[in-house]
Amino acid sequence: MENRSLQPVADAEGGRGDDDLLPIRRLEISDNSKGFVELLAQLSPCPPLSDADFSARFADLAALGDDHVICVIEDPRSGRIIATGSVFIERKFLRGCAKVGHIEDVVVDTAVRCRHLGQRVVQYLVEHAKAAGCYKVILDCEPDRRAFYEKCGFTEKSIQMALYF
Repeated sequence: MENRSLQPVADAEGGRGDDDLLPIRRLEISDNSKGFVELLAQLSPCPPLSDADFSARFADLAALGDDHVICVIEDPRSGRIIATGSVFIERKFLRGCAKVGHIEDVVVDTAVRCRHLGQRVVQYLVEHAKAAGCYKVILDCEPDRRAFYEKCGFTEKSIQMALYF
């Protein structure tokens, strides 16, 4: 498969250039053809999806409204999705029917990492959770990602346990 990702380009001062101007938006159905699933595969195994499968899952998630938001950053030069993340809102009985935001699937294309796009995605998701009335936002990450999430304001707490099927 051809890698049509945006190549890193620094401005004259070595900064990120126009990266701060790239808009963050919600996932659209047309993003299937813009490399969204291929980007997710940089995070975890994600086989190609048929248009029908993508459309069905997109409809499932869209039906959840603001309780499940997937955001993306698209490179306007290549038309490819170069960063993404999601947050879903858990409605609890604890704390007087409080809400908790769960951040998942944050990934930035390997060709454009270290340009603060991931931090922008996480901030967008955190702000969405705050606006939805969540009292906290949580996420799981690999130990080698700890420093990145600390830069985003997160602190380590507890231990994650998993049971895979």
